Amino acid sequence: MAKIAINIATGSLQKEEIIVGIDLGTTNSLIAVIHPETKQPIVLKEHNAHALVPSVIYFDENGQVEVGETAKAFLETHPERTVFSAKRLMGKSYNDIKKNESFFSYKIIDDNTDSLVKVQLGNQFYSPVELSSLILKELKKRAEHILKTPVNKAVITVPAYFNDAQRQATRDAGKLAGLDVLRIINEPTAASLAYGLGIQKKTNDSELIAVYDFGGGTFDISILRITDGIFEVLSTNGDTYLGGDDFDNVIIQHWCQQLGFSLEQLHTNKNFTQTLRIKAETAKKYLSTADLFEDMIDGRPLVLSKGEFEELIATLVSRTLDCCAMAIKDAGIKKSEIDSIIMVGGTTRVPFLKQAVSDFFGKMVNDKVNPDEVVALGAAIQADILAGNNKDVLLLDVTPLSLGIETAGGLMDVLIPRNTKIPSSASRQYTTQMDGQASMRISVFQGERDLVIDNRKLAEFNLTNIPGMPAGMAKVDIRFLINADGILMVSAKELRSGVSQQIEVKPQYGLTDEAVEKMLLDSITHAQDDIAIRALTEARTEGEQLLKTTEKFLQKNLTLLTQEELLQSAAAMQALQLAITMENKDLIHQKTEELNNISRPYAERIMDEAIGRAMSGKKI
Repeated sequence: MAKIAINIATGSLQKEEIIVGIDLGTTNSLIAVIHPETKQPIVLKEHNAHALVPSVIYFDENGQVEVGETAKAFLETHPERTVFSAKRLMGKSYNDIKKNESFFSYKIIDDNTDSLVKVQLGNQFYSPVELSSLILKELKKRAEHILKTPVNKAVITVPAYFNDAQRQATRDAGKLAGLDVLRIINEPTAASLAYGLGIQKKTNDSELIAVYDFGGGTFDISILRITDGIFEVLSTNGDTYLGGDDFDNVIIQHWCQQLGFSLEQLHTNKNFTQTLRIKAETAKKYLSTADLFEDMIDGRPLVLSKGEFEELIATLVSRTLDCCAMAIKDAGIKKSEIDSIIMVGGTTRVPFLKQAVSDFFGKMVNDKVNPDEVVALGAAIQADILAGNNKDVLLLDVTPLSLGIETAGGLMDVLIPRNTKIPSSASRQYTTQMDGQASMRISVFQGERDLVIDNRKLAEFNLTNIPGMPAGMAKVDIRFLINADGILMVSAKELRSGVSQQIEVKPQYGLTDEAVEKMLLDSITHAQDDIAIRALTEARTEGEQLLKTTEKFLQKNLTLLTQEELLQSAAAMQALQLAITMENKDLIHQKTEELNNISRPYAERIMDEAIGRAMSGKKI
């Protein structure tokens, strides 16, 4: 059995093995390494092939999966089975994305909750973590084919504004793909490294960098200060729903107006929508070097001039500049103090956008590195630093194992992932599971497995005197703070009442290097099983929760329901109850969705009637 060589002081790996850098993107993903001879970062590509792997996944009727360029062809022919922009779903609930649901051609489950979103393809249900893991698996396979060596360790980049849930989802996706994710790093930090910024040490000198990152699905601007190889993000701003896709969308809307199509027609005819979307993307790229785009669809002409295109995107570009102004203000600096503006993301190739950014900052932008590759190249440099090969950049000490608490079903919910720089803090809100629950047990664990039973328990305490309220109403904020000595403070506070409690934990006490190595190795060896158990446990917890709330609702509104509604609900509840006893998470999701579909119409009707009675005789 191979040993994982880890430096316990820093959580970084020893030099024996290749560590890759991965840019997991909304539109395209790619993988990079440091060339063993030139010591320069390079993106991996096969002979005459592109380095970019489209972040597209196609599922056929038999459950076979295609990823990348081959999957792209199915966007037009099988839109309901072809997943794109999965990154936009990472760490999100249905409530987060429902206003943009029409953007996706595949089915996103409306469970009307704040739990993580699920995608339905045929009778199978997938989380964004599983979808992203399929892209990462493809990148891993591609790297192993090109390098002719196993690839098990990676640095993966995420947008600077990604929250804790989104970062954790990215880690989980890596783990499910069979990768030991050594560090999740911010895309702007990676881009700065790729431009060589902050690598040469400068005495008492610091640089202020603006990283303008306009990708396929997201836009963000980050202001960084780099001093003696230490990267500090001063501020970040942006829009998680503004990207090159939106340039395509305004072109589509323009053409629809020209040709007399309604947006309603687009929503009902997914195949036509995808064809139009692909032609819009082609037009956008073509107009970077030409003045007029012409094509046909269903025998009708599609025409777009460069001037029209620039007019269509002017408002979107202006929105990005508003974000830049906010980021500069939040960083507490003047625009004139910025030393360099570096451009990241394929959308920054649009000349109109480049000029607008240059005008805004009052200096030429730096776009010398390929904008599609810059983030992956930076991730490869970071991987090289972690491997101990680059001494010019300072990496602060990190926590060697993940820290988290036990949640429903005995699952480990990670608050501080392993390899997080310390000192560090993280917090998350939890709630009660039962009506009138007066206390909550907080159990702190350390380790990389999905079930707490496989991890190491560090401490436990009870938060008591929570005022009696219905299940789900209490808001308990649990905060982890780990100081520079590796001492962990865990505090819990019920936000409505102010009741609080805290405990001090020494997380690394008593663990040898060998014990840490074994825990890390186990997490990779059992990744597939762990994720399957987590998915099943979460499906069961969600199903049980729905049964409880439906039962309560039926008891309360019995007289307002028809006989047929009661019978249908009873049958669906029985089917869900039975599914929960089985080992099939897709079946549980299916029966949960069926019960949701039955109960949603009458729940909405009863709610509307109640509002109607309450508003009766009142003027608005």
